[in-house]
Amino acid sequence: MDVLGVVIVLCVIVFSMMLHELAHGVVAFALGDTTARDDGRLTLNPIKHLDPFMSVILPLISYIMGGVVFGGAKPVPVNARRLKWGAWGMALVALVGPLVNFILAFVSFLIIELGGITFANGLIYTILLEMMLVNLGFGVFNLIPIPPLDGSRILYVLMPDKIRELMERMEPMGIYVIYILILVGGGVFSSVMYDVMDGIIKGFYWIIGH
Repeated sequence: MDVLGVVIVLCVIVFSMMLHELAHGVVAFALGDTTARDDGRLTLNPIKHLDPFMSVILPLISYIMGGVVFGGAKPVPVNARRLKWGAWGMALVALVGPLVNFILAFVSFLIIELGGITFANGLIYTILLEMMLVNLGFGVFNLIPIPPLDGSRILYVLMPDKIRELMERMEPMGIYVIYILILVGGGVFSSVMYDVMDGIIKGFYWIIGH
């Protein structure tokens, strides 16, 4: 086992998930809901945000097994009734988490490509590469439209009432649906994730004109 690689990925996971969840809380607070602040979630303390399984064990297992590194964190409590713009405000709160992950991935990509960072740079290259890949994995994974992932919150605002009711009833068991998806279709799931991430990286190259 590459112990240094595991340590680097773990540090990247903690840092990335902390910013992901903090972003949810900050936007919710900006839109009028103080629930996250009152619960102590507007903090850079990672312990407040991380879920032992989703934020640490699952991503590390996927890394050690050579798959896409993905996972989640302890959901930030949000009272949708307090938010400006109602369901649209909730969608914005949900969107900002994956958006932070994609921004971190893109910044890491820029430093590698425009800063001339190559494999020869050793530790710096490894950290930046993992920062890009881990955040792409987190961003894509959290956009899956299955409650309680962020993608479901974004999709919710666009759905008719009957679908919304179905999604609300599904939420308590949604995390188990995700576990089954990963356990039963792990190979296909990782393959789809890789394809989406590869498409995003190609988009990054397009943005910088390469």
